[in-house]
Amino acid sequence: MRFIKTFICFVLFLTLFVVAKAPIDAHAKYHVYYQRSSALHKGRLRNLNNSKVHYVKVPKKYYHVAHTGIEHEIASERGKKVKFHTRYILPLPGKDGQRWGNPQSIAMNGKSYMYIVYCPTNLHNRGRIVRFNIKKLDAMGIRLHPKELRDAYHKHHGKYSKTQKKIHSYIKVGPMFTTGHGQSLAYNWKNHGLYMWRDKEKAPRVPVSNWGYIQHIKASTLRPDHAIRFRLSSHGTSVPGGHDLTFDKYGNAYFWSFPGWGAYIFKGKIHAHSVHFRLTHQVLKHLPGTRIQSMGYNPVRKRLLMMSDASIASFPAKRLNGHGHLTNHSFEWTQFGPKREFEGIAYDGSSRGNLLVNHCPEVLQADRSY
Repeated sequence: MRFIKTFICFVLFLTLFVVAKAPIDAHAKYHVYYQRSSALHKGRLRNLNNSKVHYVKVPKKYYHVAHTGIEHEIASERGKKVKFHTRYILPLPGKDGQRWGNPQSIAMNGKSYMYIVYCPTNLHNRGRIVRFNIKKLDAMGIRLHPKELRDAYHKHHGKYSKTQKKIHSYIKVGPMFTTGHGQSLAYNWKNHGLYMWRDKEKAPRVPVSNWGYIQHIKASTLRPDHAIRFRLSSHGTSVPGGHDLTFDKYGNAYFWSFPGWGAYIFKGKIHAHSVHFRLTHQVLKHLPGTRIQSMGYNPVRKRLLMMSDASIASFPAKRLNGHGHLTNHSFEWTQFGPKREFEGIAYDGSSRGNLLVNHCPEVLQADRSY
């Protein structure tokens, strides 16, 4: 009898020891909420000839930066004038040699943090979020020395310098998870949450299914803690889900798509367990370019931005209210050079956009309100 009691105590101790040693992340909760009702409302549509916007074809070859350690400039060539100048040259490679060469989206929660989604090309539909404490990085003068951030994970004689270790302390690297294409991370200015589509693809721009998934990202872990699954279908219109996402100051969510005959703009709300979008009543005849890269929101000018490679169109968000009041005069448009891949645009509370580009991953800031 004493032997049995001793054996039971040993088993309980061993179990408690194993549980104590098990990594918490391995058992992190992730819940999917299944929305039964359709998440889409479609009303009567009208075509809008937004001729101020011009279509820019995707280049046959993207421009690759030769000198990655110096500041760069991306300037307007046609349309509204603006110049973007290097703010941060992002680390390459990343921590522990991770492949941070394919950033897909950017989000900012004001002047404190910048979030970048990295999706290595060899890991289909998977990626991670890296958070940069831009308030601390700016305070140490990183904007004056962009090479310091670029080379943050390059060891010198097998060691990291004190400056590099300081930079490391301002960078939080999240775990790998299923991101899908990954170009939709967005900050909700009203509830201060981070959200993104889980838009899995079986081939480039070919979705796995017609289900839409919105993931809520837990800021402390940089991984999703829950998702909402739903369908976007109404009166013969079916949308597999979005590839871009943005929020305005009032918590409204937006994305845009191109079903083949004009740009559709969607507006809605993302709640704790449900999603509701409506297809706004105006179908835009002219797209900014070949590929849908991103959507942004300027919190000062209160304008929505539609981004393609080397081409950005914008219009006032309030013009989507009700049945919509957009006219051709509502639009601003800019064509840029050189032909680098535009990935996203985010705002730190000011009116000067922060542009994420690839082929030398970096973030450039506008020289004026844009």
